[in-house]
Amino acid sequence: MTLEATATNANYGTTASGSSFYAAMRILPREQREAMFQIYSFCRQVDDIADSEGPRGERLAALQQWRNDIDALYQGHPPARLKDYAASVRLFDLQRADFLAVVDGMEMDVPQDIRAPDLATLDLYCDRVASAVGRLSVRVFGLAQDDGIRLAHHLGRALQLTNILRDIDEDAAIGRLYLPREGLLRAGIASDDPLKATSDPALPEACAALAERAREHFAQADEVMARNPRRVVRAPRIMSKYYRAILALLVARGFSAPRAPVRVSKLTRLAIVLRYAFI
Repeated sequence: MTLEATATNANYGTTASGSSFYAAMRILPREQREAMFQIYSFCRQVDDIADSEGPRGERLAALQQWRNDIDALYQGHPPARLKDYAASVRLFDLQRADFLAVVDGMEMDVPQDIRAPDLATLDLYCDRVASAVGRLSVRVFGLAQDDGIRLAHHLGRALQLTNILRDIDEDAAIGRLYLPREGLLRAGIASDDPLKATSDPALPEACAALAERAREHFAQADEVMARNPRRVVRAPRIMSKYYRAILALLVARGFSAPRAPVRVSKLTRLAIVLRYAFI
């Protein structure tokens, strides 16, 4: 999924503190920081529903309840778990459609596990679980609408494709395979069985194509950030640099089995924050 550390409504900052997200968001002014941790908490909670081991029907019902709660928030009578969101929604003009898109994206994993989606389906998935989060976020950061949407489009996809490449084995273990069907077939991998596909010797070819797609989105995101005031793109730039470091480590390691986990060093993470946060 999109985000990698736990968060709850009770304490956004503390519960997200182990993540790259926290490092990028803690530099923001208070109102922006609170709004971003609310967005994070929302995404984490619906993500946890989609990834739980509960019956699929129960997970679908729980996601529908989130839709109902979002509707109630925008109708002016938010439920308890969204009461704190009302001020952020008003202050930053957060859009109901983007919250709902995130729920729709998480739901794509629930009726049946995603396995080798075609490129169009993968792109829709990335738009919902990542770029929709970006569309909420850029309003908080203060980007102009057109460039905000462009940045959300490209950086969201870049981050999510990097996640997919990083989590190949973790996803396969729970029956999911997000690598696009076209890339797998081009590499000569006909099976959409996650364990078979990810152990195929030709997998690196399919991964290389997806890594190149991620790089293209990073480059497009860089172009948007370069023409905007540095103060409004500090947080997304930190996220971009962090995930580009992950992608570089993945490519350097390679995608042949067995694949050792990669981790950005504390020194590298600190250098990224120091370079882009205090400007």
